[in-house]
Amino acid sequence: MLGLLFEFVSDYIRENFVILLDHIGTFAFAMSGIRLAAEKEFDWFGAYVVGLVTAIGGGTTRDLLLGVMPFWMLNSSYLIVTGVALLSFIFLKKYIFRLNKTLFLFDTIGLGLFVVVGIEKTLAANLPFWVAIIMGMITGSVGGLIRDVLINEMPLILRRDIYAVACIIGGLVFAFCYWLDMNRALINIISASSVMLIRFIAVRYKIQLPTVKHHDSAG
Repeated sequence: MLGLLFEFVSDYIRENFVILLDHIGTFAFAMSGIRLAAEKEFDWFGAYVVGLVTAIGGGTTRDLLLGVMPFWMLNSSYLIVTGVALLSFIFLKKYIFRLNKTLFLFDTIGLGLFVVVGIEKTLAANLPFWVAIIMGMITGSVGGLIRDVLINEMPLILRRDIYAVACIIGGLVFAFCYWLDMNRALINIISASSVMLIRFIAVRYKIQLPTVKHHDSAG
C-alpha cells in the first residue's frame, strides 16, 4: 500500500514538477514584493497588488511575447498563492523583519525558479534555445523590475548587481545539461540552483558589473 502511494506521489511530482516550481516561485516573489511594500507602509491591499505584480509580471510579459493567454488568467491558483504569501507575512512579519536577508532570499529563490519555468514554457512552444534563455531572463527579472518601479526604487536589473546576467548563465547551464541528456527534473534543479548560487556569490563578494559613465574620473 505504501509502495503504491509513494509511486503515485512520485509520478504526480514528476508530471507536475514545473507547475510546482512555478507556485513556489510565485510565493517567493510575492513575499519579496510584500516585504518591500511593508517597508513603504502600504496597506494590505496595496501590499497584495505589489506582491501579485512581482509574482506574475515576468510570466505575463513572457506569455504576451509568446502569443498565448497569460498563465494567471487560466488558473486562479496564482492569485491564491499571493494571498497566502500576504497572510503569511501578516502573521510572521515580526520574525521576517528580524531576518536581515529575507528580501534577498525570497527574491533570489523566485529568480532562480522563474528562469526555469520561463525556459520550459518556451521550449514547450517549440521555440529555439536562445529564445528560451531570453524568455527565462524575462520571466525571472521583469516582475522585480515592475515591483521596484511601483515602490519608487531603482530596479535591481538596472543596477550593477549580477541579476539578469545570473538568469542568462542559468539558461546556459540548462542548455548544457539538456545537451548532456540529463533527467529533466534534475536539469531544472541544477539550472535554478546555479542562478541562486551566482546571486549569493555576487552579493557575498560584492561582484558587480562595471557602470557606463558619461565622463572619465578626474585625475
